[in-house]
Amino acid sequence: MRVNLIARSVVVSLLVALVAAACAPGSSNNSGTVKGGTVKVIGTWTGSELDSFNAVLAPFTQRTGIQVLFDGQRDLDTILNTRVAAGDPPDLAAAPGPTLLSKFAQQGKVKDLSTFLDMSTLKSQYSQSWIDLGTVNGKFVQVFSWAALKGLIWYNPKVFQAKGYTVPKTWDDLIALQAKIKQDGTTPWCIAVESGGDSGWAGSDFHKEIALGTIGPSVYDKWWQGKQKWSSPEIKSTFTTFGQILGSGDSNVYGGANYVVNTNFGDVWTPMFQSPPKCNLVNQASFITDFFAKGPTHPVVGQDFNFFPMPAPNSQYQGAYVGAADAWSMFKDTPQARELLKYLVTPEAQTIWVKRGGKLSPNKATNLADYPDDLTRSIAKILVDAKIFRYDAGDLMPSDMKHAYWVGVMDYIRNQNNLDSILASLDKVQATAYTS
Repeated sequence: MRVNLIARSVVVSLLVALVAAACAPGSSNNSGTVKGGTVKVIGTWTGSELDSFNAVLAPFTQRTGIQVLFDGQRDLDTILNTRVAAGDPPDLAAAPGPTLLSKFAQQGKVKDLSTFLDMSTLKSQYSQSWIDLGTVNGKFVQVFSWAALKGLIWYNPKVFQAKGYTVPKTWDDLIALQAKIKQDGTTPWCIAVESGGDSGWAGSDFHKEIALGTIGPSVYDKWWQGKQKWSSPEIKSTFTTFGQILGSGDSNVYGGANYVVNTNFGDVWTPMFQSPPKCNLVNQASFITDFFAKGPTHPVVGQDFNFFPMPAPNSQYQGAYVGAADAWSMFKDTPQARELLKYLVTPEAQTIWVKRGGKLSPNKATNLADYPDDLTRSIAKILVDAKIFRYDAGDLMPSDMKHAYWVGVMDYIRNQNNLDSILASLDKVQATAYTS
């Protein structure tokens, strides 16, 4: 059965939930009545992201005595599908988007969270868009914790000042900037898309940001819904526009295609901070600041790195942004799992990660003052001012389509001349992915 999300157009009302500042009231969702025991959680966080999640868990464990056993898996789709099929699901799962967990909701594998969450409090702290996004077939089966804004291009302001580069305001400005960087002897871009069984998603992020700014929200929605063929002129144009970034023979990308597809996404920024820098531009979502801060060179926010929004290739869609958030579902209804989920949706829990950097909170009661620096607050301002916002298209596609998309982007990076055959293959997947 086709995954049927009630999230067909996540628009500006969702943005307000991400960034609205307010005092953080207490929440009856955080009751703390259960003492001791364990809760098993599977998710994708590793490295610095896992460090931040553990920081979130610390006061919960101290207060309740509940131990959280976390299993970090980058290949979440495969692992979770295997475990559920074998009758061995975790208590809770955290996925970087709603589609995977919505599929299990369609199968009756996850629990209705409204049976124990304080929905009145939740609706007062989350916009209706988030509630709708977590609702499948009339049941509230997902909540969202931390979010990210995509379409951000990172650079070293010291290098820009030394070289006389200016932040581009239009797509043509961006293309001219990358040409100038290349002329000055540096490869313009660093791109890295390796992520285990989920390799390619980082490249798809870059592409879908270009897509929204090229074809606009209406065609974008038809595309992820499976109503717009990949081989259509509209979608094909988004790939050829991405090709302007890659350059002929990947000449605009540090290390070429082989480096891009074999380098972990979390290491994408490292060459930019070498001396001399190996590239001057990195496209990645707001979470990448967490990787910057914990990297070996410890770049300083605002001094060693800053960002500018990626200009839209089509000027009528200037100010269009893509975003995503971590989704949670419950497979086993235990007292410990209930307590953890109640805690995770509170401002208290979400503020801990917000203060550490790399994430935004969808809870309206999270105060803007708790963001760690002006840079992060400026990202929040972009969300507020966004003319067009859409949830990550890949995260809304059926799993088979999403993974084929990731592979297709990697294939395109390897050889742009194969675009027609890549799109034809994606059309074939699309023909069945939305009916299974």
